[in-house]
Formats: sequence, structure tokens, C-alpha cells
Amino acid sequence: MIRLDAERSVSFCDGMRRRDFLHAGALSLLGLGLTDHFRLKAAGAIDRGREKNCIFLMLVGGPSQLDLWDMKPNAPSEIRGPYKPIRTNVPGIEISEIFPRMARQADKYALLRSCYHTAAAVHDTGHQMMQTGRLFQGGIEHPSVGCVLSKLRGPRGDAPPHVLLPRPIGATGGNMPHGHSAGFLGKQYDPFILNSDPSQPNFRVPDMLPPDYITAARTDRRRRLREMVDGSVAELESAFKASQDARLLDDNFNQAYTLMSSAKMREAFDLTKEDEKTRDRYGRNRFGMSCLLARRMIERGVRYVTINMFETVFNEITWDIHGSAPFSPIACYRDLVGPMFDNGYSSLLEDLHDRGLLEDTLVVATGEFGRTPKINPAGGRDHWPQCWTMLMAGGGVRGGQVIGSSDEIGAYPKDRPVAPGEVAATICHSLGIEPETELPGVQGRPIRVVEHGINPIHELF
Repeated sequence: MIRLDAERSVSFCDGMRRRDFLHAGALSLLGLGLTDHFRLKAAGAIDRGREKNCIFLMLVGGPSQLDLWDMKPNAPSEIRGPYKPIRTNVPGIEISEIFPRMARQADKYALLRSCYHTAAAVHDTGHQMMQTGRLFQGGIEHPSVGCVLSKLRGPRGDAPPHVLLPRPIGATGGNMPHGHSAGFLGKQYDPFILNSDPSQPNFRVPDMLPPDYITAARTDRRRRLREMVDGSVAELESAFKASQDARLLDDNFNQAYTLMSSAKMREAFDLTKEDEKTRDRYGRNRFGMSCLLARRMIERGVRYVTINMFETVFNEITWDIHGSAPFSPIACYRDLVGPMFDNGYSSLLEDLHDRGLLEDTLVVATGEFGRTPKINPAGGRDHWPQCWTMLMAGGGVRGGQVIGSSDEIGAYPKDRPVAPGEVAATICHSLGIEPETELPGVQGRPIRVVEHGINPIHELF
């Protein structure tokens, strides 16, 4: 995991501290070795014109299909819940009244109302499956699609290929990996993790500028080492050969330093460049500001952005509406979580469209599962992986359509069931990654990006 906030310091043999460049953990920042970079560039896999990007919105907690995007107004009250459907700008498509801005943009996104998985109804397993297309079994952690893209394409210039905002998912009850890492590909392909709340008034990205305690002499040493990297990989290896720790870093050092010293990437994280009206439109909360940052990342060459809407489901208002503490009441959809998503998501689609970026940027929004059709005794809904709704927009997806449907109470897919592997294959298809591509696997055994026989959802395009 690549983080910018670690405090552990490591000394090299010449007395220089790794902290003088970036905090420990950030030195593998962009996840592509120099030799890999040049090999891919020679093969034409880097900077090949209008390649597609992706913004993946992980709606941590499991949004309720029945209260949001697949409403059943004619069902009994204990099924249909407290909210009413409203019309959208696409005839025949209705969504919840808590999404008035989304209703005006239904022509930009597609609704997949028949998603399901057959694993345990645990948050962690759902996070794994929706980000990788697979359940982790036999000790094998599969990489997220964003990390696969990092491996196959590498960075564009100074921009990291995969950024995660604002923080990794924390405890959600299963004590298992959540699926955003590079898994068996190795930590060098992990996402760049912001690990900071962009909605805070004093928000800044740690180490994007040299810390105050770094002297001019140290800054000059950093500059001279950068020149060595620019000169040749061989010179870099020679300079660091006395230190085993440093040798492990040489593939990624140049890119880490490049990001820290890049005016373009520092500016990308600077939300003060956006006017007050724009920030208000996205919503001055973690999710809204993360969506705004995602747009700025894509504009500056980042290929894949993962946004975790929440970090945990405990003692925080989220989509996880069991109805009683430490979880959330169903009323939070109307009062807090719904408006938060409506503003952030709608503004993101609006801006990408207006800036000519939506056609080249796939925007995926999904939870890890849905919610039970029947409201429980606490007035909420429990975990239900048997059926839920997700959204896809941009990246070649035709908006204004519905893929699949659920039965009369939103419990099971009625037609065109959509499994996590198909979602992963669809993201790969949009990004131009062949699903049958083989990756270096475990113990010398190659592993396909997507399991054999699983195809993209071609109806979307």
C-alpha cells in the first residue's frame, strides 16, 4: 500500500534520510519500474492517444436497491419503504425522490438492476468481488482492475496511473482484504493513496512539497540525485549499490520524486484552484471533494481513480441501514447520504461531460451488495447480495438505459443477472484491456485478468 503519511525514517549509508524525499512507503509511489516503463513505451502501450480512463466509486455499506434505483411503489409498505419514485429525463425510468439532480441526468448513465453475487453477505467479500471480479481464495489476493491497468499501461508522464481517495476502507466486520490493492502483482502496483480528508479547510497533500525542515543543501542533494536518474539507470544503481534497502527502491524512486516535484500534480491536488460555487455544487464533504479531486486527476493524466465513499460502517452514517446503532437509520438516505451522493455524482458527470471527458472516462458506482426486501424490526434493511443496482456512465457506455430487472419485491434478478466478474470484464473492455490477458501469477502460474468464460456486458455499449 502506497501512503503519504508514514513517519518511519530510514537512513542510507551516506546519512541521507529517505524521509527527505518522501515519507516511507511513498517511494514506490507510481508502481512501474524504469525498465518496465521503457519496455511498455517501446511496445506502444504508453501515451497512445485517447485511451479510456475510469473512476470507480465504491459505495461502502451496501446501498438499498429498493429505496434508491429500483423502487417498487406497488409493493406492501414493509417492502417499498418510506421513499417515492420520481421521473427522470428519460421516459420510463424512475429513481428515488432523494436524487433530484440525478433524475435530470439519467440520459448520461445506465442502471444495472440485476447485480448479484453468491458469496457470504459480508462487506469485505463484496468489496473484493466488485473491485477484482473474484473472491479471494486459497491465499491468493487478486489485483483490482486499477492495479492491472497500472501494470499493463504504467503512468502518463508525471501522473500516477492509479489514485485512491480519500482513504482505504477500514474495519467493516470481516477482517479481510478489501480488494483495492495489487495483490499478487506486488506492492509496486498498489494505488497512490491520498490518506487525507480533502473536505477539511486546511487540506494539503503531505510531502507534495518539501517539508519545512528540509534544508537547501538536502534539496540540492535531491536535485542532483534526480539528475543522476535522468542520466541513466546504471548510474542510479551504482550510486545506491552499497545499500540493499536502496536497491529495492531504485525502480520506483524516480517516479516518486517526479511526482513530488511535479508542479502539474501538485496543482491537481490544490482544490483552492476551484471556485467556491464549484465546491459547493460537489458538496463540501469527503465524498464531494473526492469526486472533484477525481475530475482534476483525470484531467491531468491519471488513468484510474478509486473513491471510497466511507471508510467503515461502524458508528458513522453510511449506506449500511440496519436501523440501529452502531449502524445507520433508513432516514439518513434522505437527510445526509442521499444528498451527498446526488451532489457529488451529478456534479462529476456534469463536469466530465462539459469538459469533453465523459466519453473517455468510465464512471462506475456500486456497493458491495444490496439490502433485504423486507424492512427489519429496527426499521432498517440488512445485507442482501442476491440482488442490487449499480450505475455505469461514460467510457463508451450508452446512457439512458436499464440493464436487467429484479422480481416484484427486488429480491432476485428477474432477467439478465449481472455477476461481479462481468463487471470487471466490462471495465476492462472499456479500458481496452483484453479480459483473457495473462498476468504473472503465483508460483510461476499465470492468472487471467478475468476468469475464463466471463464476458463484458456488451449491451451497455
